[in-house]
Amino acid sequence: QVQLVESGGGLVQPGGSLRLSCEASRGIFSFKVIAWYRQAPGKQRELVASMTAGGSTSYADSVKGRFAISRNLRNTMFLQMNSLIPEDTAVYYCNALVNDAVRYWGQGTQVTVSS
Repeated sequence: QVQLVESGGGLVQPGGSLRLSCEASRGIFSFKVIAWYRQAPGKQRELVASMTAGGSTSYADSVKGRFAISRNLRNTMFLQMNSLIPEDTAVYYCNALVNDAVRYWGQGTQVTVSS
């Protein structure tokens, strides 16, 4: 069983920045894909950003140029969020894919963008 523990959410004004972290209970390079999802009230969970084990990244159109997914050499993934807008308000979840049948989720962290 893999645990993913998130941190870094909070309240930020429009135009501000936040950095989310997700610490895994095993090495980050052991996962086929790592990703961040978000779910706003009344909406479905959506994929925000992903990174393959080889380092290829992909972003939702709504966050391109503002968000960046990254990882360190040990067991942590990050989501750097810049130029935040109110529409970015959601619970953010980290996700780690071991194979097509096994994936793990973090517990979620709230991000609120408001003046």
